[in-house]
Amino acid sequence: MSKLLVKNINLIDGTGSENIVNTNILIEDGRFKSLDADASISGAEVIDGGGRYMLPGMIDTHVHMMFELKPLEQRLTTPFSYNFYEAAKHLNTALNAGITTVRDALGSDLGLKKAIDDGLVDGPRMQISVNALTITGGHGDGYNYSGIVADMLQPHPGMPSGVCDGVEEVRKKTREMLRAGADVIKVHATGGVSSPTDHPKFTQFSLEELKVIVEESQFRNGVKVMAHAQGLEGVRQCVEAGIHSIEHGIYLDDEICERMKDQGTYLVPTLLAPVSVLEFADELGMAQTSIDKSKEVIEIHKESFTKAYKAGVKIAMGTDAGVFKHGTNLRELELMVECGMTPMDAIVASTQTAAECMGYTDLGLIKEDYIADFILTEENPLENIGILKDNDAIKVVAKDGKVFKNMI
Repeated sequence: MSKLLVKNINLIDGTGSENIVNTNILIEDGRFKSLDADASISGAEVIDGGGRYMLPGMIDTHVHMMFELKPLEQRLTTPFSYNFYEAAKHLNTALNAGITTVRDALGSDLGLKKAIDDGLVDGPRMQISVNALTITGGHGDGYNYSGIVADMLQPHPGMPSGVCDGVEEVRKKTREMLRAGADVIKVHATGGVSSPTDHPKFTQFSLEELKVIVEESQFRNGVKVMAHAQGLEGVRQCVEAGIHSIEHGIYLDDEICERMKDQGTYLVPTLLAPVSVLEFADELGMAQTSIDKSKEVIEIHKESFTKAYKAGVKIAMGTDAGVFKHGTNLRELELMVECGMTPMDAIVASTQTAAECMGYTDLGLIKEDYIADFILTEENPLENIGILKDNDAIKVVAKDGKVFKNMI
């Protein structure tokens, strides 16, 4: 039986309750055993927190671990298998930033997830969507007006193409993703900022097609559906179809926020995405169309987030990391707070609510018998949420009770 005692810490448990001052946490066999343990327990590995702050491991419900945007010329000259080695680096970077669980929204196949599960690669635990369903010419179709197709990743045996049109093609493609090992089905229900031939307001897939995706995944296989949905009409259709989570949600109104609240639909806001597109435009080789669309939506996006938060919509933290640099994920919490969320609610969105969005019932809290994912921070994030974006301020990262980073 493995034991780990983390002593002399201040606890922020992820529930939204006030922090517990100066306590000791005992972990046994990868799960939290006691939240008020004896500091002199024998036979345990010991970490002295020295008054630091313990939080649950952070959960990012929208990432792309298989890539990080780079200039087109560089993408076209990168050998196919090289992407997998880069992904191993991205996974390690995310883990060191305090991210212990992710939901991959396109790009990671079953092999990458299994490599983490089997200990071949260090990284957050993963749920994968494999590839996203998209219409011909929609967000996710890499066709350019020149005729050149520049998909982020080429289809391969572990990742079928996601392009499909019409009810029966959509049904079959959903089944293909499930066959490939998808834990969640991802659908592009609207256009997007980064796609070359559409706009975020453009609605993609019919309501009938969306309902078939939900039928095949959730009702037939018990798998939830996440929808890239930015335009208001596309969001409405997703909510009506029974889709589990709305990704981005750039254009929201009061009516749709109320419906999302009543229906229990999650919002994964990814406020960091358009901000980072503008900040890293030159370095990552962003197309001018993406830059222009990011400028167009950035303030509207923030307003919609604030509207959803005030309406009581369930918000799960997600970033779109991969569209920008991995390891910068926790800046998302600072942006949520700037848009009106309290620091405590931002932490809950990144732990308890994110875990619930992903279907976990024993993760996302520091609670007895829960999986022992945690981080230790140098300062109190309730007083300065911005410290979480500084990887050096996160001194310890542990997943399943195993310490992957220790800078104490």
